[in-house]
Amino acid sequence: MNAFIPDRNFAFTILNKYVQSESLIRHALTMEAVMRYFAKLFCEKDVEKWAVIGLLHDIDYEKYTDKHCLMVRDILSPYGFPEEYLRAIESHGYKIMTNIEPIEIMEKVLYATDELTGLISATVLLRPSKSIMDLKVSSVKKKWKQKSFASGVNRDIIEEGAKMLGIKLDLLIENTIKGMQTEAEAIGLKGEL
Repeated sequence: MNAFIPDRNFAFTILNKYVQSESLIRHALTMEAVMRYFAKLFCEKDVEKWAVIGLLHDIDYEKYTDKHCLMVRDILSPYGFPEEYLRAIESHGYKIMTNIEPIEIMEKVLYATDELTGLISATVLLRPSKSIMDLKVSSVKKKWKQKSFASGVNRDIIEEGAKMLGIKLDLLIENTIKGMQTEAEAIGLKGEL
């Protein structure tokens, strides 16, 4: 008997059942694009798995904000999602909501980039072009240093995620930008270029 492998269409249907907020949907699409990009970068065989995990990583956030990452199993298990999907999603709340440490490379990427996409998006929206297509790492780094800018973004988690992945912060930022650029229009960051 073959194990159930959730595809993107199935995952998107579930996402829309549990998430109504436009900004959360946009963030889900952002993380889907970033995870897909990193999966290709790391030459992973199952790029779609990474993308689906990115798409569904905040599935419980809107309805269970105070139990974020803790309700993932309750929501996704009845649909037959495999353990590695559930664990990966739970692990992105490491040291915030869960004690499930990111171990697999896929989990580390999700952990490292989730907060970072928020900082990058906020940086883009302040630019005259409002476009991610010409965004440079240096612009993000400049905003990084301003602790009052996007103050809800936990920079410590991003730095820890980069260390987990064994890459420099600048490279993490660069590749996250590139991942977001692949779906710039869908995530509302194509701007006026």
